[in-house]
Amino acid sequence: MKRLAIIAILSIICSIAGAQTAHWITADDPTCNERNVWIEFRKDFDLKKKVKKAETRIAADSKYWLYVNGQCVVFEGGLKRGPNPNNTYYDMVDLAPYLRKGKNEVKFLLWYFGKSGFSHKSSGQSGMIFDSPSIGLVSDSSWLSQRLDAYRTAGKPTVNYRLSEANILYDARLEGQDGYKPSVEQGEWGCKPWNNLILRPIPQWKDYGIKPLEYTVSNDGEGNTILTARLPYNAQMTPVIDLDAAEEGVLVKMETDHIMGGSEPCVRAEYITRKGPQKYESLGWMNGDELRVIYPENAGITFNSLGYRETGYNCEREGSFTSSDETINRFWEKAMRTLYVNMRDTYFDCPDRERAQWWGDVTILMGQSFYQLSPDVNALTKKAIHELVDWQREDGTLYSPVPSGTWNKELPAQMLSSISTYGFWYYYRHTGDAETMAYVYPAVRKYLSVWTLDEDGLTVGRKGEWSWGDWGTQIDLRLLLAAWHYLALESAINMAELTGNEADIPGYESIRESIFKAFNGFWNGYAYRHPTYQGATDDRVQAMAVLSGLADASKYDQIFNLFKKQQYASPYMEKYVLEALVKMGHGDFAMERFKKRFGPMIEDPLHSTLYEGWEEGGYGGGSTNHAWSGGMLTVISECVCGVRPVTAGWKEFEICPNPLIPECDITIPSVSGKISSSFKDTEEAFILKVSVPEGTTAHINLPEHPYTSVKMNGKDADIKTVVKSGEYEIICTK
Repeated sequence: MKRLAIIAILSIICSIAGAQTAHWITADDPTCNERNVWIEFRKDFDLKKKVKKAETRIAADSKYWLYVNGQCVVFEGGLKRGPNPNNTYYDMVDLAPYLRKGKNEVKFLLWYFGKSGFSHKSSGQSGMIFDSPSIGLVSDSSWLSQRLDAYRTAGKPTVNYRLSEANILYDARLEGQDGYKPSVEQGEWGCKPWNNLILRPIPQWKDYGIKPLEYTVSNDGEGNTILTARLPYNAQMTPVIDLDAAEEGVLVKMETDHIMGGSEPCVRAEYITRKGPQKYESLGWMNGDELRVIYPENAGITFNSLGYRETGYNCEREGSFTSSDETINRFWEKAMRTLYVNMRDTYFDCPDRERAQWWGDVTILMGQSFYQLSPDVNALTKKAIHELVDWQREDGTLYSPVPSGTWNKELPAQMLSSISTYGFWYYYRHTGDAETMAYVYPAVRKYLSVWTLDEDGLTVGRKGEWSWGDWGTQIDLRLLLAAWHYLALESAINMAELTGNEADIPGYESIRESIFKAFNGFWNGYAYRHPTYQGATDDRVQAMAVLSGLADASKYDQIFNLFKKQQYASPYMEKYVLEALVKMGHGDFAMERFKKRFGPMIEDPLHSTLYEGWEEGGYGGGSTNHAWSGGMLTVISECVCGVRPVTAGWKEFEICPNPLIPECDITIPSVSGKISSSFKDTEEAFILKVSVPEGTTAHINLPEHPYTSVKMNGKDADIKTVVKSGEYEIICTK
C-alpha cells in the first residue's frame, strides 16, 4: 500500500509539471498473450535540437530489438525474467547517438515467449515499457503497434519443455499485411504482473556482426537439398539467408548439428518464401558447430549467400595461456570456447537443451572466468549469486536453476557447493566484493540452519527434491554431503567475520568439529566409507575429504592408491579429484589421469567444445558443450602455474609454480590488473618470469630443489620472496 501511495503521489506531481508517464503497452489484439508472439511498436516524434544524452529505461516481456532512425540500437535487449520470483529486469540505453534534430522514428520489435522454462518465469502477459524523460518520449497509447502475423511457430519437432523460446517460423508471404493501431496501456512503472523493475546488472550483448559462410550442397535422398556450413566454432548465433525464389510458399528449414542437444529437441527455425529476391535473419539464437539449411529439391530456390551473426556476453578474453604440452593447449582452447558459449542471460549448463543456471556448474564456470576473461564477467557471477539468494524459499532452502518458472527442486549437494569456499567465498576472494557478501550472508545463515546432525554427529543426509551428487554410479552421498557441508560452514565463518556477524562463528565451528570427528570415524584404514553405503568406494568422497581438510596427510598414501584404481567421478566432480591429487603431491599422476579421461573429447575433431559426460551422448544423452568439463583450466591456473589470490581482490597473490608441464605461460586479468607468470624447467635451470601489476604484492614460492644459485633480476635471492609491482626474472641454477 505504501509503494502504491508513493506511485500515486509521483503521478500527481508529474501531471502538475506537465510530464508524461510511461505505461506498459501491448498491441490491440486478443491473441497477444499467446505463446511465441511478435509485436512491432512505432513512434514518430520531433526534437528541437540534437541532445547529448537520452538515458532511456526499457523493460519487456520477453525480448526486444530497438531501432532508431533505421539503425539497430539494441540487438536482443532484455533479460529473461526474473531477478526474484516476482519482479522483472529493465535496461538502461542512451539513445542520443542515434537521434537527430527534427523528425525521428523509433521502432521496437517485441518477442513474447509466453512460456516459463528453466531460465525464465513468464509474467503471463506481453508488454513493453519505454521511458526517456529527457526527450519527452514515453510509451503510451499514442504509440502505434501491430501483432506480426508473419511470425509463427515452426512445426515439429517442438522445442523441449525446458526452454522458454519457441522454434520460430517466418512466413514472408504475410510480410507487410498487418495494420498499425493505437497501443493498449496496461499500467505504469511497477504495475502487475511485472511488478518492481530491477536494473539490468550485466552489459548488452556483444555483436560480432554478420559474417559469410562457405557451404556444401547435397541431398538427403528424400527429396531435400541440404546446405551445410561449418562455423568457426560452437557459437551463439542467428542464421542469415539470402535467396531468390521462383515461387512463393517454399519451406526453408534452419538448424544446427545441436538440434537434439544430446537428447531432446532444441531451438531451430523455419522460413516460408515469397516470390523473388529476399533476405532474412532468424532472430532466435541457436548454437552449434555446423549450420544446416534444408529445402525441397527442384523448388526454384537459388541461394545467393549464407551467413550468421554471432552474439554473446560482452567481455573480452584478456587472459592467455600457452604451454609446451599441446594436449593441454588444445584442452584450454576447447574449455574457453565451452565457457563462452555457456554465458548469456545467466551462466548455464548447456546452450542447447536447457540454458539453465545449475549452481554445480556455476561453481566451476566462475573459476575459469576469473582466470581468463576480463573483469566484465564478474557482473554475471554477481547476478547469479543475487538470483540464487533472492529466490530462497520461506523454509530457508535454496534451489536452482533460477530464474525459473517450471523448476523448484533443491539439489542439496549443489546448494552446499554454491555457498561454500568454492562458491560465494571464492567469488569474494577474486573480486573483493564485500557488499555482495553482506547482502547474501543472511540467506547463507538461513540455509545452513536447515542442515542438522545425526546421532553420530555427521551431517544428516537431506534428500531435498533431488538427491543428486554427481552423474554416474558409486556415489557415497552421505559423506559427500558432509564434506560439502564442512566447506559451506568454513565459508560461513569467513563471511560472518567479514560482515560483523562474529557471534555466529562459535556455532559454525562447533558443527564443523562434530562433522570432522564423525567423518573420520568412517575411515576404514584404506578410504572413507559411510556404513549405509554399499557400492564401490567413491573417489569423489576421498577428493572432497582432501580438499576440505577432513583428511590429513597421514591418509594421503591410501587415498592415492584408491585414485589409481577408481574412476567413478563424472567430468563435473573429476575437477575436484584432480585438484586433490595435486594437493597430495601427485601432480604427475593427476596429469596422466586427466589426459586419459578427457583425451577423447579433447581430440574430437567435430566438436569445438567439451562434453557433459565422458563420451558423446553419455549419461543418458548428455550435451557436447558442458563447461563443467573445463574445471582443469582452474586447476592448472592455481596448482600448476600456481597463481591465486592471498587477499581478496588480488591485492596480494601468490605465485607457487609446480612444473608438471616443462613450460607454461599464463596471463590473468585480475580485478587489480594483469598478472603474468611464465616458467621454464630444464635440467640446468628453473626460470620464472613474473609481471606484478601496480598496487599489488606477489608472494613468490619457487619449487624446492638444491639450486646452486638463485638470482632475481641479476641479484642473489631466496626461493621464497615477496615483491611489489614490477617485472621480475628469477633464474635458479641447478
